[in-house]
Amino acid sequence: MAKARQHTALEKMFKKILIANRGEIACRVIKTCNQMGIKTVAVYSDADQNALHVSKADESVHIGGSVSSESYLVIENIIKACKQTKADAVHPGYGFLAENETFAEALEQEDIIFIGPKPQAITSMGDKIQSKIIAEKAGVNVIPGFNEALQNSEQAVEVANEIGYPIMLKASAGGGGKGMRIAYDDQQCADGFIRAQNESLASFGDNRVFAEKYITEPHHIEIQILADQQGHTIYVGERECSIQRRHQKVVEEAPSPFIDNKTRVAMGEQAVALAKAVNYESAGTVEFIVDKNQKFYFLEMNTRLQVEHPVTEMVTGLDLVEEMIRIASGEVLKFKQKDLQVRGSAIETRIYAEDPYRDFMPSIGRVSKYCVPDHLDFIRIDTGIEEGSDVSMFYDPMIAKLIAYGEDREQSIDRMLLALDQFHISGVSHNINFLSSIMQKKKYREGNTTTNFIQEQFPDGFQGEVASENEMLIVASVLACIHQNNIERYQTVLTNETKQSSWSISFNKKKIDLMIKKSSKTTEILIDSSVLIVDLASTPNNPIVKARVDDDIYYFQLENLHPGYRLTYRGRVLEALVTRNRTAELNQLMPEKIAPDLSKFLLSPMPGLLVKICVKEGQHVKAGEELAIVEAMKMENSLRAIDDVKIKSILTKEGDNLMVDQTILEFED
Repeated sequence: MAKARQHTALEKMFKKILIANRGEIACRVIKTCNQMGIKTVAVYSDADQNALHVSKADESVHIGGSVSSESYLVIENIIKACKQTKADAVHPGYGFLAENETFAEALEQEDIIFIGPKPQAITSMGDKIQSKIIAEKAGVNVIPGFNEALQNSEQAVEVANEIGYPIMLKASAGGGGKGMRIAYDDQQCADGFIRAQNESLASFGDNRVFAEKYITEPHHIEIQILADQQGHTIYVGERECSIQRRHQKVVEEAPSPFIDNKTRVAMGEQAVALAKAVNYESAGTVEFIVDKNQKFYFLEMNTRLQVEHPVTEMVTGLDLVEEMIRIASGEVLKFKQKDLQVRGSAIETRIYAEDPYRDFMPSIGRVSKYCVPDHLDFIRIDTGIEEGSDVSMFYDPMIAKLIAYGEDREQSIDRMLLALDQFHISGVSHNINFLSSIMQKKKYREGNTTTNFIQEQFPDGFQGEVASENEMLIVASVLACIHQNNIERYQTVLTNETKQSSWSISFNKKKIDLMIKKSSKTTEILIDSSVLIVDLASTPNNPIVKARVDDDIYYFQLENLHPGYRLTYRGRVLEALVTRNRTAELNQLMPEKIAPDLSKFLLSPMPGLLVKICVKEGQHVKAGEELAIVEAMKMENSLRAIDDVKIKSILTKEGDNLMVDQTILEFED
């Protein structure tokens, strides 16, 4: 493990850094700058005027409208903010202008230091077609493919047949999973080419798409590198990033549980060779796809700080943001390859504002409650959100990155589960239950995680974890204790009546009768012939409930439904009524409320922009045909017919901003 540097103010060190970004990564850079004694400048759009990164910086400058093309992507506005605040340098974070060579050149012309690589390196590696050619010349393994921009869908199909299915259609510019489609046949290829083009143009202003062979059962492994201005380049271990959804990473870890040391060294050496080939400076990441036999191929190079950089920091003791700043100031790397050691295991989960129960549709709104497990010394939380923050439709839906460290992988997984149990968010939907479910999968525990992991483990989408019989008893016991405590609290104040100790806990399809027996020292829960000892630690209005049940400690998330309760634990969501036995019996006789029939309507599954309506009124549509395209967070979502239908009426128009569940089309009976 490299020894962390002391934060000292050097003569050549920057006095003030502007962060040309927002949210979590802006807050992350500000934190390191504060530790180094460097002043910071935040920039913000209309939508971000009250954002956390703005309040954390020493200064802030408004740079334009809510849409990123009017603010965070406007180079002139960023440079104007630099001049206004007399910033010495700019840290771009990731996304937006982080890999924009024009931005780096513009800063260079204004004598403002870009904390990142030189424009030439960005240009060389930012174009996926050109980068493959350079990589091959540098002796780096590359994936077979067609290294020219495809002109149209017909050519895409022709090339795909030459390469052999399956193929990957990939935008030449950008990253983050945008502009990427896997195709297994001609129809998927033609459709995927158009989607990839549209997403790439919307996200990066570049519609070039190329094709390459898609590696089956692939692992996504990336190598972190550091390179100073004096030509010293090292690799800083690897990260396993195979768990992805729609080519967007969800869980990352370091080190990889899959690759052996021989492969690790070979990948590291090839990453260094590629960096040297383009005279790379700063932190960067070389991404590889690795097959089941540990044969690896170059995927792309990200000429910036990666979202998942914290796991590398946790196992090496380095601060990669600090290293970037020091390199940009002209300092020489103070350690060599042999000095770097990896100790322990670190896992990062990305907490997004999205609904995993509705095909991960984005969620927007105000975060009304935000409670993080801040007492755990083995976790780290990088976030740009606080209670009262708004999750906007204009930007990436990331809420936070949760990182857990352990002496070994098993311990880091267990600690991640514990931290997820204690991470509470309300006001917007989130994917915490989904992340918790991933941690519990046998294949994840075994380290057998290809990029197909999510679709293999959740073939029908995420439905939540199912509670076992024993877990149902534990939840029933905890709920009864919570309810009893609430009753006693009000009885003490209002009536002083004798407390009721017999309860029925009614779940959707199960009823559990129990008795609470309290003494001065213990609380016993009697269920049939079983006895559970419950020690409850909860306070009013606190959504996190700590409970010791027999010898085990649990953390539950509690929501009062009035009537009833919702308890969430390890991806399990259980709703129940706590009543007297007779009330429970009567409730079972009540008729069930029938949900309204919405099958005659096409509803928007997410808030977003209605890009295209693909049908006309009176048109007959076959099952599987495209009805409309909705764009959210720069990702196109195709809405298709489930059955054969006839379009009765179109209730929206292209260009409309849709709310979730807003009606788009009506079908005839």
